[in-house]
Amino acid sequence: MKVKKYIAPSMQEAMKKIRSEMGNEAVILNSKVIQSGGFLGLFAKKKIEVIAALDQELDVPVHPKGKEEQPFFQEKLVHPITSNGGLNSKEQIQSPISEENNLHLAEQIKELKDMLQSIATNDKSELYPEPLKAILQKMTKQEINPSLKGQIMAELLAYWYQMNGNLTNNQLQEKEKELFAQKLKNISFGGISYQRKYINVVGPTGVGKTTTLAKLAAECVLQKNKKVAFITTDTFRIAAIDQLKTYAKILDVPIEVCYSLDDFKEAKKKLDGYDFIFIDTAGRNFLESQYVKDLQSIIDFNEEMETFLVLAATAKMADMLAIYERFSILPIKRLIITKLDETSTRGSLFEVMMKTNKGIAYTTHGQNVPDDIEVTTRDRIIEQILR
Repeated sequence: MKVKKYIAPSMQEAMKKIRSEMGNEAVILNSKVIQSGGFLGLFAKKKIEVIAALDQELDVPVHPKGKEEQPFFQEKLVHPITSNGGLNSKEQIQSPISEENNLHLAEQIKELKDMLQSIATNDKSELYPEPLKAILQKMTKQEINPSLKGQIMAELLAYWYQMNGNLTNNQLQEKEKELFAQKLKNISFGGISYQRKYINVVGPTGVGKTTTLAKLAAECVLQKNKKVAFITTDTFRIAAIDQLKTYAKILDVPIEVCYSLDDFKEAKKKLDGYDFIFIDTAGRNFLESQYVKDLQSIIDFNEEMETFLVLAATAKMADMLAIYERFSILPIKRLIITKLDETSTRGSLFEVMMKTNKGIAYTTHGQNVPDDIEVTTRDRIIEQILR
């Protein structure tokens, strides 16, 4: 592999030099604006410094004047076959490469990849071709984690030069979605499986658990035509009980209020004939560890139950992770994200999913019941975040 530094008045001129000397297979590793010339810091001219690389094992380009070019970072670019960086005969080149040299070449490639990602993490838009600037700005605005953003931009940058810049904006956006989808490929999405009788929602105060539960129950009644009932353990707020009673009356379904584990077991017996039981829990300060322990003393989580953790899209990423950590002692199946309509920055959702390894079951975007809720798929959440 050959790496060389070019300095030119503009990016276009630098690209001409690179294509002329290294061909269309060259990859841009770095570019930055530098000051050149002048006197005592005055009258200096801006130029572009570009570092380009060419994956080339069998030959080294010769300068038009007949002198071999000296590669940038030459001390690191030892030819994989020879120890002095020179070229052996064709027969020697075609001979098997030793394991040691293979490891050395792999280290070089890793260094270059790390360099490319480090470059891509930089938010300076002048480092990127014009079509990639809009994508970078969008991810920055969405507050995508810098490390994740760097990985995506590195892949997009490599893809851009691999295709010689012959890409439309739509093609770049599709590639961006594809890269994000790959990051989430091992995470499952989707709503209630309807394989378990009890559907439970937990979460901190103020995230909209009760309204969300009512939306889920309404979907089950109106679309699935099932017999449902409510159980609430939210005895800390009279208003919450009254709210759920109102939803129960509208849907014409029974509701049981539970203050203890014995109450919960008795409610289960009363509602045994119903297809699905939707359980509402109290909203408390998630920083209080006793809250989750109280839930365990009231609800039997060992039953056939699907438990969803409700988080607000308006919350800070650090708080969402702290909330998940607090509730992780419970068998959380997936996340429900509320208040999606109340924020324009949603990048934190990517990091929450990747760090918790939990997909999103539903997103909500308003207070209307049974509307303003949507089952989530991998492609749909990517679209909602990157829109």
